[in-house]
Amino acid sequence: MSKKMISLAMAVAFVVSGAAVSFASDCTVTKVEGTKVTVDCAGAVSTVEGAAKVGDKVAVKDGKIVAAKKKKAIEGC
Repeated sequence: MSKKMISLAMAVAFVVSGAAVSFASDCTVTKVEGTKVTVDCAGAVSTVEGAAKVGDKVAVKDGKIVAAKKKKAIEGC
């Protein structure tokens, strides 16, 4: 019984951590005032610090802007 509970807790933690990472990279800069930047992350608007231009795709970590990673294309056969 104890092993089943631990396995279930580990699986839930893995799923939650993966979901948190997927939400972090979907932000677009909407307004810039000095170092304060307003970003729209899938409908949630927030103000963070950093340097970016309006329209840039960025990621937000710990209230600061980091460059969004470009997705690599998957090559077929």
